[in-house]
Amino acid sequence: MYLSKEKKAEIFAQHGGAAANTGSAEGQIALFTYRITHLTEHLKKNRKDYNTERSLVLLVGKRRRLLDYLKNTEINRYREIIKVLGIRK
Repeated sequence: MYLSKEKKAEIFAQHGGAAANTGSAEGQIALFTYRITHLTEHLKKNRKDYNTERSLVLLVGKRRRLLDYLKNTEINRYREIIKVLGIRK
């Protein structure tokens, strides 16, 4: 299993403020980014896995919507999470 409870708690503790703060936008964006990188590596090896490809597209859309929400509400938090995760160039 690529995403254990400990890894998920570590991601939320690092980006969401606390391991129990799973509802923060930054924590969710960080979790989605971790999952996106995992699925991208999977698709590099398995090019014809169309179900995973669809899941990846849906996950990128979820992350994009969360980033748009954060950008519209608190631009400083948006800029910080973009810089930390290196999502944009």
